[in-house]
Amino acid sequence: GQRVLLFRDFTVPAGQASTTPHDGYGHGTHVAGILGGNGFLSAGKRRGIARKANLIALKVLDGDGFGYISNVIDAFDYAVANKSALGIRVINISIGAGIYESYETDPLTQAAKRAVDAGIVVVASAGNLGQNASNQSQYGGITAPANAPWVLTVGAPSHHGTTARSDDTVAAFSSRGRTWQDFAAKPDIVAPGVGIESLTDPSSTLFAALPNQLLD
Repeated sequence: GQRVLLFRDFTVPAGQASTTPHDGYGHGTHVAGILGGNGFLSAGKRRGIARKANLIALKVLDGDGFGYISNVIDAFDYAVANKSALGIRVINISIGAGIYESYETDPLTQAAKRAVDAGIVVVASAGNLGQNASNQSQYGGITAPANAPWVLTVGAPSHHGTTARSDDTVAAFSSRGRTWQDFAAKPDIVAPGVGIESLTDPSSTLFAALPNQLLD
């Protein structure tokens, strides 16, 4: 059954936005599958963590994977305003923005705080800036709103292709703190983030760009 209960597109003016779920880039579909994929296309072999969860899809990135911070803020505020009506308990935001000021004044982190203050758990990815252009480890790469203490920030570990946990490390690409500006310790936790199998949208940019990563 369709578990996307509602879809809102914040990347275009409200009067021009389609209410039919779509994902031009493909990242949101991949994340949604990690969260709630029911294994339909893989005969149950590849399923999400919460496969009976209902999803509210708030689109804030365009077909090239770019968007405006103001659109993300609008999506946060929409979730807060419709929390009770839609039964919203958790916001997952697997995107990030640069940090140019303290989380105490950053409009994006403050939007996340409004959601937390309303009783919604906000979970954000740490970011993919764990290395510089020379593949050297770097710190301070946590992105906003994951830098805020009221956000549950998730980094990625690497299993290095083994089943043993003794060689597990934080993935080289995964951002780690301390955070820029406020120097807070982040991420809060790590969760599987390497070699993840999930959904794709056949009409998306990532589907066309990464054919070697598609699974039968």
